[in-house]
Amino acid sequence: MKAMLISAGSGERESVTETRTTPLKLPRRTLLRLAAGAIALPAVSRIARAQSYPAQPVRIIVPFPAGSTSDILARPVAQRLQERLGQPFVIDNRPGAGGMVGAEAVVRASPDGYTLLLVAGAHTINASLYDKLNFNFVRDIAPVAGISRDTAIVSVNPSLPVKTLPDLIAYAKANPGKLNMASSGVGSPGHVFGEFFKMMTGANMVHIPYRGSPAAFADLIAGQVHVLFETSLSSIPHVRAGTIRALAVTAAARSQSLPDLPSVSEFVPGYEASAVWGLGVPRNTPAEIVDRLNKEINVALAEPALKTRLTDMGISVLAGSPADFGKLLAEETEKWGKVVKFANIKPE
Repeated sequence: MKAMLISAGSGERESVTETRTTPLKLPRRTLLRLAAGAIALPAVSRIARAQSYPAQPVRIIVPFPAGSTSDILARPVAQRLQERLGQPFVIDNRPGAGGMVGAEAVVRASPDGYTLLLVAGAHTINASLYDKLNFNFVRDIAPVAGISRDTAIVSVNPSLPVKTLPDLIAYAKANPGKLNMASSGVGSPGHVFGEFFKMMTGANMVHIPYRGSPAAFADLIAGQVHVLFETSLSSIPHVRAGTIRALAVTAAARSQSLPDLPSVSEFVPGYEASAVWGLGVPRNTPAEIVDRLNKEINVALAEPALKTRLTDMGISVLAGSPADFGKLLAEETEKWGKVVKFANIKPE
């Protein structure tokens, strides 16, 4: 402390004291303890955020209409998450542009874990199908967890003189352009699965797109079209009713729900086609929330009731980490991009 004399306005001399502060010296042990606490704060905050999630209703955007395969799949999963996490998981159907309207709604949503996307196989196709999108699906949607992998069934009208898949290939080659191959729409999984089949076998079939699988099945049963590649979930009721003839499943192996039906790969080595489903969130969603959702989804999928329900529909459970699901989506996007290019598929 040092005394100073300054001149006051009255002409008198006034003494003012200036104080100099000496830096506070803390023991080294105390400094280390404070530093460790500062480092731990973000981790504690992340753990608390994960434990408190969800604190309000969560919206699952299903990018297809109510009653669609995606909608039917999303509802039991949403119900189980609601029961496990104690908050409503509300289905919000946002159809349009082959699933891209709903996907964009999630891309634009706040990355807080309260808006989820039901990721469908169509999203891995649309990345190549559409030239101009306002977002990049693989980049802008963070993978949370896979839910299922749904194979398709290759089916024909019973009047067609083919009993097996080799019969179909031979008939298509012997009658080029005379077989009509239906699908639920241009660029739909069934369409791309069929084009992949044509690419690998040289079968010559004419694509006939419909607006949805119900219309495609109606014309297949009526004999207006001859061949259809469509998901097991949609196909199995018709197969069991005997209104269509199933030739093969498009998975790499036989289906548990139809064990007597061969896989396409038994006759066309390397062929595999399936629709992938799972959940995604906007990118930059906190990792601890993604991990919490992933854990709960995997627990739900391991429960016998849900697992049996999916298996009965011809759907195989797809469990794993967010990284596993992200890797699968990237691989599927690359695979279908090659088929879209080969077949020169353009959106309507």
